[in-house]
Formats: sequence, structure tokens, C-alpha cells
Amino acid sequence: MAPIMSEGYPFIGTCALLAVILWFGTSPVFAVPFIVLMLYFTYFFRNPPRHIERSKDVVLSPADGTVQEIVHFDADPDEFVEGPCNKVVIFMSVFNVHVNRSPIQGVIKLQKYFCGRFRPAYKDEVGFENEHHLIGLENDRVRITVKQIAGILARRIVSYVTLDDKMEQGELYGMIRFGSCLEVVMPENVTVNVKKGEKVTGGKTIIGRIKD
Repeated sequence: MAPIMSEGYPFIGTCALLAVILWFGTSPVFAVPFIVLMLYFTYFFRNPPRHIERSKDVVLSPADGTVQEIVHFDADPDEFVEGPCNKVVIFMSVFNVHVNRSPIQGVIKLQKYFCGRFRPAYKDEVGFENEHHLIGLENDRVRITVKQIAGILARRIVSYVTLDDKMEQGELYGMIRFGSCLEVVMPENVTVNVKKGEKVTGGKTIIGRIKD
């Protein structure tokens, strides 16, 4: 069984307690919905072990999900990644693994949190309007940003990192609860390696290749 993230314990424990109370205090019928919810929370907060094949030449997906959009910018849309760049948007459904991993090895040189709205994560404007947490990672070859964006059900972004932390490629740095998306902005010297609609796996799928 995959390890469970500690953020899931309150949800799992509360459902288990209510299920026991209702099972013995009223009727097993009333306990069933909480048993189902307990099983779902156990599934949602899973953190399956993964072997990360690290490379300085690639950018790995920070999350499990589906590539929702790939956008090229000729100007500077990002305060950290300078010059022309590409943005890859990855949508996570409520059935995906929701832990997030560092796409590259590097140091966190930028960190921002925005407490915003909670619109559906598939809307185009959510990266600006919704609650989000952004980090800028830098190493000797590249600068990228990764933005965790809350969705209509995701009301809590969890971060385990802070400014100037050194990250290993594929290392856990946070998670988002209950359906959301991530945006990865990469400079022009990183070739996008995925297509719209493609399924990606956090810490495994190569979403970009760094050119010398």
C-alpha cells in the first residue's frame, strides 16, 4: 500500500470515527457514506514510492495529470523567467496523485503566495484569480517557475519549502487538496517534450529538454 500523506490523517480519522459512531449508535446504513469517504481520502492522500531518474538535461513533470495547455510567449510574462518562454499547464483530477515534485535540481530564489478565488481549475484565468503558490527554481543552466493553483474543490495549498531551500530533482515540495492544476514556465532554451492532452507522471515524465 502506498504511504499516506500526513495531511490526510484528519480527514481519514474523522470519517472513521463517524462511521464507528453511526455503525454502533444507529444503523450500519448511515455509516456507509463515511466508510466510502474514508476509503476515498486514503486513496487521495496516497504518496506512491517512485524511483526518480535525475538528469541536469531535462525538466520533469511536477505532478500527475493531463497536459491541459501549452502556450508560447514572445515577451516576458514571468517575473523570474526572462525573455521568450513556454508555459505548460497540467490539470490534476480528484483521482490523480496530488503530491508535487521539483522539476529540476536547484535553489528556490522566488516564492510567492496569493490568496484568491476558487474557480474551476480548468478555466483559463485561474492562474491569475485563484489561490496559488509560486516558486522560482534556479541552477547553473536554467531558471523555471512552478505555480500550484487551487481549484473549486481545492481550498488549501500545502508547501514544505521556503526561500533559498536547495531542491533535488523529483523531491516532494508540496501538494494541493482535491483537484487543481500546476503551471510550469520554462525559458526558450528548454524544448517542450509533451503535447496537449498527454498524460504525465510526477517525477517521471520529461516535459522539457534543456538545450546547451
